[in-house]
Amino acid sequence: MNKRVTIEMPDEMMKLVEEYAAEAGAAPDAYVRDVIGQHLEDLHDIALAEAAMERLRKGEDQVISSEEFWRGMDD
Repeated sequence: MNKRVTIEMPDEMMKLVEEYAAEAGAAPDAYVRDVIGQHLEDLHDIALAEAAMERLRKGEDQVISSEEFWRGMDD
């Protein structure tokens, strides 16, 4: 199910949305939806990276060299 969201933005921001959407060959609403979706994916990736760094700091995970990694693939 989809939900409708209405937002206010400065005229200059809307102008940029319209320009970038036109360059991408998309309607402004589809462009904004895509931009928000990409940002949410980026936030998810950042959270995963931060969790991985925390595991490294705590010693729960370790970094290995590419040689060690590929050597393990021979098994």
